Amino acid sequence: MFAAEFNIERSFNYCKHTNPNTMRTLNNTVRLIGNLGFNPEVRGIGKDRKVARMSVATNESYLNAAGERITNTQWHTVVAWGRIAEQVERKLTKGTPVMLEGRLVHRSYDGKDGVKRHVTEIVLSDLKVITYAKRDEQEAKVAA
Repeated sequence: MFAAEFNIERSFNYCKHTNPNTMRTLNNTVRLIGNLGFNPEVRGIGKDRKVARMSVATNESYLNAAGERITNTQWHTVVAWGRIAEQVERKLTKGTPVMLEGRLVHRSYDGKDGVKRHVTEIVLSDLKVITYAKRDEQEAKVAA
């Protein structure tokens, strides 16, 4: 079903690892499929280095006891550094469906008001833009 719904440029093949040491490097891995909530915020830091911040929405649907479909949306803060931030800047806009992989990071800082703030974010390591096969076929028929 997944392959029929999505046309993904490259798939993740982590299930095929045979080296037990490889699994140790996957202990903090996050993979999400969702849509960008806003255009990425990209800024330069230092010499020729960029950082991009974006928000990705994931949806989970289920039927409650009354038979009503309930959709739960979760928002995830994602940060990209360097070359990946440059790709994010070029390729992504609000609403873009994406498949991403990264690691979960918890950090804290003191705000301007002196209050300690806690942040959880995903540091991006891989990103794929998803194209929907059904949508592409419909657009091709309309264009013809």
